[in-house]
Amino acid sequence: MSNPGDEDATPIGGVRDLAAYLAAGAKPREHYRIGTEHEKFGFRLPGHAPFPAWSAPAYEPQGIQAMLEGIASLGWEGIFDQDRLIGLKHTSPDGGTESVSLEPGGQFELSGAPLATLHQARAEFDRHFADIHRVAPALGLGFAPLGFHPLARREDMPFMPKSRYAIMRRYMPLVGSLGLDMMLRTCTVQVNLDFSSEADMVRKLRVGLLLQPVATALFANSPFTEGRPNGFLSARANVWTDTDGDRTGIQGVFFEEGFGFERFVEWLLDVPMYFVARDGKLIDVAGKSFRDFMAGRVPELAGITATIGDFADHTTTVFPDVRLKRFLEMRGADAGSPAMMLAQSALWVGLLYNEAALEAAHALVSRYRWHELAAIRGQVPRQGLDTPFAGATVRALAGDAVAIARDGLVARGLGEEVYLEPLQAIVAGGPTQAEAWLEKYHGPWQGDVSRIFDEAAI
Repeated sequence: MSNPGDEDATPIGGVRDLAAYLAAGAKPREHYRIGTEHEKFGFRLPGHAPFPAWSAPAYEPQGIQAMLEGIASLGWEGIFDQDRLIGLKHTSPDGGTESVSLEPGGQFELSGAPLATLHQARAEFDRHFADIHRVAPALGLGFAPLGFHPLARREDMPFMPKSRYAIMRRYMPLVGSLGLDMMLRTCTVQVNLDFSSEADMVRKLRVGLLLQPVATALFANSPFTEGRPNGFLSARANVWTDTDGDRTGIQGVFFEEGFGFERFVEWLLDVPMYFVARDGKLIDVAGKSFRDFMAGRVPELAGITATIGDFADHTTTVFPDVRLKRFLEMRGADAGSPAMMLAQSALWVGLLYNEAALEAAHALVSRYRWHELAAIRGQVPRQGLDTPFAGATVRALAGDAVAIARDGLVARGLGEEVYLEPLQAIVAGGPTQAEAWLEKYHGPWQGDVSRIFDEAAI
C-alpha cells in the first residue's frame, strides 16, 4: 500500500471528470515504463521473531524506526504521518522516484521507479538489497520475501502507526474473516504497466485478470502457517478469497460489454470508502460510498467537497487482482526470491508490451468464458499448477503463457527473456518455490520451518 501522495484539490464535476483523470495515464508505446513493487518480512537475529515498530516510551533499537533511519542516512528523504517516520523516498539514478513504505505488519516494501527495461529493474533490486545489507546486520535484523509469514501468529505481528491502517484494522473484520491476515501476514510482488488508450487498457486489464490465477500458481510461495504446513501452496492467495468481496478478486463488471474508464468509475463509486484526507489527517468513513460523498450525503463529510485527490486516494483502497489507476497493477503473485520477483515483471512485460504477444495472450484467454478462468482462482491456492482445467491442468495454460511472454520479450530485442528462465523450469515440471520448501520441510529440515528464514533471506 502506498505512502500518502500529493493532493489534487480540483473539485469533481462528475463521472466524466474521473474517467478523464484515469484516461490521462495513457502513453504512447515508446514511453511505456515498468514499475516493480516488492515486499519482505523483517525478523530479528538471532531467532526469527518479527521486530516491533516503535516502543513507547522507550526507543526500540531493533525496530522499524531504526531501519528506516538507517536507510534515510544513505540519502533518502523521510515521509511522515502525524510526525511518525513511516516511509522514505529519493530520486533513483534513472531519474524516477523510488519509495520505501511499510505494510500494516511492518513488511518492508520498495516501490520502484518507472523504468524502461527489466535490466534497469534488476539494477534497482540490487541497489535496494545493498542498502538493506548496509543497515540491517548492525541492527540484528534480517529480511525474507515470502508470501505468508511462516511462523508468526496474527497477534505476534506489530501494527504500523499509519492512520489508514487503523481505519482498516477496525473495518476489515466487518467484511471478511481474513482481512487482518492480509494486512499483517502477507507479502506480494507486483508490476505496474502502462496502456496507450482506453481500448488498450481494457484488453490488457482483461488478459491480466484472467491469467492472474496462473501467476498465483507459478509464484506460489507460502505453504506454512505458524510453523506447520497449511495445506496450501499459496496461503497468501487463499487469504484474498475472504478479505472483502466488494473490492477484491476478478469482478464481473470488467467483462461487461462497453466496459471502459467510465464504467470502471461507476463501479468504484459504489465500493465502500475507507477514509478522506484533510489537513494532514484522515477522516474515518469506512463503509460509506464515494458516490454519496460526491452528492453530499455522508454526514461525517458535511461541508467537504469531493476532489480529484480524494478519488485518487480511493483508487488505492480497492484490490482487484489487476488494479486500474493511471496504469495497471498486476497483483496475483506471492513475494519470492529476487529471481522470481524479477520473473514476475518479465512475465507481464512479455505478455503485454509487445502487440503480437498481447494478441496471442488475448486469443489464449478467449478460448474460454471469463468465469471459467475466474473460477480457478479459488482452487490454485491449494492445488497450484496441478489444478484441473479444460481437460488438463493449469500447468499447461501456464506453459502457453510463459511461451508467449518469451516471444514478447525476444521481440523487444533487449535480451530480457533471460529473466523468464525460472518460470520455464517450473512449467517444464520443476517445483514451485512452495513445493521446494515443502520438500525441505519433509527432508533435511526435519520439520523445522524456522530454517526457511535463513534460506530465503535476501
